[in-house]
Amino acid sequence: MESMSAPTQDAVAAALATVQDPEIKRPVTELDMVESVEISETGHVTVTLLLTIAGCPLKSKLTQDTTEAVSAVEGVTGVDVRLGVMSDEQRGALRDRLRGGQAEKEIPFAKPGSLTRVYAVASGKGGVGKSSVTVNLAAALADSGLRVGVVDADIYGFSVPRMLGVERRPTQVDDMILPPDSHGVKVISIGMFVPGNQPVVWRGPMLHRALQQFLGDVFWGDLDVLLLDLPPGTGDIAISVAQLIPNAEILVVTTPQQAAAEVAERAGAIALQTKQRIAGVIENMSWLELPDGTRQEIFGSGGGHAVAESLTRSVGAEVALLGQIPLDVTLREGADAGMPVVLGRPDAPAAVALRGIARGLASRARGLAGRSLGLTPAGR
Repeated sequence: MESMSAPTQDAVAAALATVQDPEIKRPVTELDMVESVEISETGHVTVTLLLTIAGCPLKSKLTQDTTEAVSAVEGVTGVDVRLGVMSDEQRGALRDRLRGGQAEKEIPFAKPGSLTRVYAVASGKGGVGKSSVTVNLAAALADSGLRVGVVDADIYGFSVPRMLGVERRPTQVDDMILPPDSHGVKVISIGMFVPGNQPVVWRGPMLHRALQQFLGDVFWGDLDVLLLDLPPGTGDIAISVAQLIPNAEILVVTTPQQAAAEVAERAGAIALQTKQRIAGVIENMSWLELPDGTRQEIFGSGGGHAVAESLTRSVGAEVALLGQIPLDVTLREGADAGMPVVLGRPDAPAAVALRGIARGLASRARGLAGRSLGLTPAGR
């Protein structure tokens, strides 16, 4: 009986090309993370990988994925994964490669060629469920196959990490930040940098700088959709978003009662001053569905329609009511547990409404405004 021949370097390299860095989401071979591959005559393979930093939080995941990929190669009898750390020069080369040669601190979403749809989720007042809506829309969009990121821009009232179940801190490669992801959504929040539950006591310029870092220093990769959870009102962050990402569209979240609707109109009307487009209005807490099938409108009715109609008149273009989300205890339970209701209880009334809104946003093609199509006029 013939003995099995040892695997080739090419076969092992092909297997390693299927292993992605858990944070950057690119093959380790493309990122020059494979320092060496040694294959013994008996088929035992030793792979040395270079981590971006010594304390890489996902090194066990990377080790496991590498072991599984290489073990599947014909002729491999065993796999040993050794971990090293990139030198300063190697880290710098990786950073430059990820940035694609772009200047540092540049915000990719503001570039004319960007195809990422950016939605700034705004509300006139707090307590309308803006963050819950943001998190569930992000999770639903990611679940549909889109590449999604969320910026928790509510610096004082950050809550997105808990609602998405994000427990680990971002990884920093020199001055570039690799955001953690949860449920397929990349997330960044000031809450990831604040010890414990301490409050953030900052004024305008520091808020602007924090948002600028979240957009320019974080490696987001190629996103289809970026959602920004704004603080309530029309303050510094809303103005900074308009300055840093002028192509961002505004999603206005309101509740049905007249008082909330009037405040929400002001939040949407800021688009007139910033020259931003309003993507639509979302009404939250619209009604409570009772066991007998009837609806109890606890907070009144008509607020969402009123805001959409008022903003339509103000901007001179149709602003649609994208959906109405009923009061649903599963929405709150999912937020507390870090499992968005659209994933944990997809048949719940709130989840059905949120998935419907997400489908409407997902069906919109990635933007082509300002993008060169590579066409040249025909010569005469």
